[in-house]
Amino acid sequence: MKPLVSAAAALLLAGCSAPLPSPVAGDDPRDPSVSVPAVRRSSVTAGAVDHRPVEPKPWLEQNKGVSPGPTEGM
Repeated sequence: MKPLVSAAAALLLAGCSAPLPSPVAGDDPRDPSVSVPAVRRSSVTAGAVDHRPVEPKPWLEQNKGVSPGPTEGM
């Protein structure tokens, strides 16, 4: 029971502490004089590939494309 009371007291005291400083990773975003890069617009479908169904190719032609080549000496 005591760990529960001490945990509750720690949480209540943590709520009364000062807020942590914000991390600084560059210019302040609230500063209106900070330069901002220009917006680059592009199409959301740029580079998309069409994957519609097509007619199947002849199976013999497909097999010749993936079969090993003829061996020498046979």
